[in-house]
Amino acid sequence: MGGFVPAKSAAIGLVDRIFTRIGAADNLVEGHSTFMVEMTETATILHHATSRSLIILDEIGRGTSTFDGLSIAWAVAEYLADRNRIGARTLFATHYHELTDLARIHAGVRNYNVAVRERGEEILFLRKIVEGGADRSYGIHVARLAGLPRDVVARAEEVLKRLESGTSQDRASDDGASDNEGAALTRGTPDPSLPAPHPILEEVRQMDLFGMTPLEAMNKLAEIKERLEKGEGT
Repeated sequence: MGGFVPAKSAAIGLVDRIFTRIGAADNLVEGHSTFMVEMTETATILHHATSRSLIILDEIGRGTSTFDGLSIAWAVAEYLADRNRIGARTLFATHYHELTDLARIHAGVRNYNVAVRERGEEILFLRKIVEGGADRSYGIHVARLAGLPRDVVARAEEVLKRLESGTSQDRASDDGASDNEGAALTRGTPDPSLPAPHPILEEVRQMDLFGMTPLEAMNKLAEIKERLEKGEGT
């Protein structure tokens, strides 16, 4: 078995198996969400890979909430790096910058990133892999390149700055945007002047939709509808 290597030269060595977890797609036939498919395939890798395997993982943990996804990605990376468990050669692509700390904890972990060159508000992807962890993402730049409307991109930049600064205040804009918007975006202290949130609404906000099958989601929706019809929370 052979394959094209996009490099001038490479020394990979022999492997007993090649495992990959790349892409995002649900399985409607089996009733599995995108995240369930991702976790099932990851579990298969962790149960069957050996120290002689080659593993390629892309964006593990992206199908659920940020903290859950980061925690799972961290644990999976540690498990693969641990020579007492697997210790396999692994390429682990991620946008969780926190994972770069693993290089300080585990001797076998190295950080690499795709080099870019910034020119004001524009960026140029150099298509080169350089050593070291990335200190930022370029999602909004990619969105601009993809053709999102300028107003959407500009608004995304405003929201990003607010989230990064951690502020819970948002000045009202000319279109009448609420001062409470910033607090909502940054999960700041609830405004006492606002009415208490509906308990069922809070329950819905906490639901892990990506971790539910379509059938489970429909059953939960039917349950919520029945509770609302009975006047719960009013």
